[in-house]
Amino acid sequence: MKHLGNIKKAVGSTHAKKRIGRGQGSGYGGTSTKGHNGQKSRSGTRVRVGFEGGQMPMNRRLPKFGFTNIFRIDYQEVNVGRLQELIDNNKLNPSTTVDLDLLYSLGVVRKKNVPYKILGNGEIKSALNITVDKISKIAQQKIEAAGGTVNLNG
Repeated sequence: MKHLGNIKKAVGSTHAKKRIGRGQGSGYGGTSTKGHNGQKSRSGTRVRVGFEGGQMPMNRRLPKFGFTNIFRIDYQEVNVGRLQELIDNNKLNPSTTVDLDLLYSLGVVRKKNVPYKILGNGEIKSALNITVDKISKIAQQKIEAAGGTVNLNG
């Protein structure tokens, strides 16, 4: 009867561990597979990641450039064509107010606490009342041309 306590490995799947530093007769005595000289042959040594033996490391040789704006806001993008697609598939009722919570529940945006922006790719035929964090000019023109309204948060 097999239990977790008495499972054995298949025959031939394992082999004996290399016994290093157990005398010359073992075949791994003397230098214990570390070679003859150098930093890594000494006991208790550790070479940090990226260390190149005193040569200027790669991360210091390569030029640094650019700028990261810590105040940048990354918006989740939703196209007006996607909104029309939701209306065509009867997932979105044109009479409801479109906001972040509704788009999150429909799976259009992935994060609930990240602001979103409406972009103008695609066509929209239905009048929508949209509450949005940011919107492009073309998207706003298309929504208002279809008879909808746009309300900006904040």
